[in-house]
Amino acid sequence: MSGSIFGKYFTVSTFGESHGPAIGVIIDGCPSNIPLSKEDIMKNMARRKPGNPKIATARKESDEIEILSGVFNGKTTGTPICLMIRNEDQRSHNYDHLKDIYRPSHADYTYHLKYENRDYRGGGRASARETAARVAAGSVAMLVLKELGIHIQAYTKALGTITVNDDEINYNEIPNNLLSMPHVAKADAALELIAQMKEEQDSIGGIVECQVTGLPVGIGEPVFDRLDACLGQAIMSINAVKAFEVGEGVKASSMKGSTYNDAFYTTTELDHYGEANYKSHGFSGNAHPLCKRVLKHTNHSGGILGGLSDGSPVVFRAHFKPTPSIAKPQQTLNHNLENVEVSIQGRHDPTVVARAVVVVESMAALTICDLLLRGATSRIDQVKAAYQH
Repeated sequence: MSGSIFGKYFTVSTFGESHGPAIGVIIDGCPSNIPLSKEDIMKNMARRKPGNPKIATARKESDEIEILSGVFNGKTTGTPICLMIRNEDQRSHNYDHLKDIYRPSHADYTYHLKYENRDYRGGGRASARETAARVAAGSVAMLVLKELGIHIQAYTKALGTITVNDDEINYNEIPNNLLSMPHVAKADAALELIAQMKEEQDSIGGIVECQVTGLPVGIGEPVFDRLDACLGQAIMSINAVKAFEVGEGVKASSMKGSTYNDAFYTTTELDHYGEANYKSHGFSGNAHPLCKRVLKHTNHSGGILGGLSDGSPVVFRAHFKPTPSIAKPQQTLNHNLENVEVSIQGRHDPTVVARAVVVVESMAALTICDLLLRGATSRIDQVKAAYQH
């Protein structure tokens, strides 16, 4: 199957199916000497894995990572890194009655017509189980970004009709609840909504918002590989994502230019970065007074101008549809194109949003890591610096 490789300089190739023996990922292009251990990856795997009946499928997977290559003496070697996760709790018999049925809003129909050999066990390659490999790879990318002072933070912005407004966000609350929601009362209300959906044999969607801070100016490759375009591809490739926004997003279409435009200003804090570091933050001594900071009064653009990072926080949102696997009876077709009724039993998420937060972070990390490495060759002085000793 083509389409399983992402990135150009920092590339990842995921493999495996939901009910196969294992899933995994091969990372190529990771710089050497990045400290990396199994524990570094497991922190994020724990945020994605199933098993909590309040918010997710009851499928029990430890998601233990096996590092098969690319790491020696606790550091990356610069060679391909292979990470594998064995599937431990498949119940393939739960899908026997669905093997000839096209489940509504699933990939069954399209995969069957494309390949004529569809793995119906949990959706096979189309299953959200594949995102575990993305989180494993994204954990490595996050360690690379950490070396550069770049931080990625995603959270549940909305679940159904329950939304955390911008002025209500409490970042300290994000790790304190199952939904990674930055508001304690609304997280409690969202959990009640999830319980209601389970009672009604239904599901709910929501929004994951993500902020990237510490990103230097100029990350992105015009014109087709803009930062927002690459992030859009990465985020839209996640299961159940149906819309992607940067900054004001769709609201920008109803705003006036005088309101939307982000006005620039500079500080008088001349030595904020220090002489040794100012160029690494995208400032040129020939263009601006040494170490003056270029800032914006607002950030309607979401930290991206002309497809390049502008030094402000990059802000984007992923909109997730409701989980399509629901026990409520639905009308559909079988392989013979006969009208049938289906009720999808088994172990399924009442919402994918909570477990998707770390997946969004991971895809953002992979995108930015790839573009950072590509951008390192955009000027000859950067190339010279890499080879001068």
